[in-house]
Amino acid sequence: MTEQKYEVKGTFLMGEDWVPYTKVIAAPNENQARERTFAVFGSKHNLKRRYIKVDGVSLAKTE
Repeated sequence: MTEQKYEVKGTFLMGEDWVPYTKVIAAPNENQARERTFAVFGSKHNLKRRYIKVDGVSLAKTE
């Protein structure tokens, strides 16, 4: 299965503030893109899933 690039938008908790993010993730489908987003933010910022909100997942526009 080929991987596509997905744009994931949402917010995550940094201190006491919810900070917006937009991230481009390579994944085979939207669910995997969502899961990989949780994995990246969890490992990079030491956050649990409840502190990461995904508002939307869409195919990234290629230029």
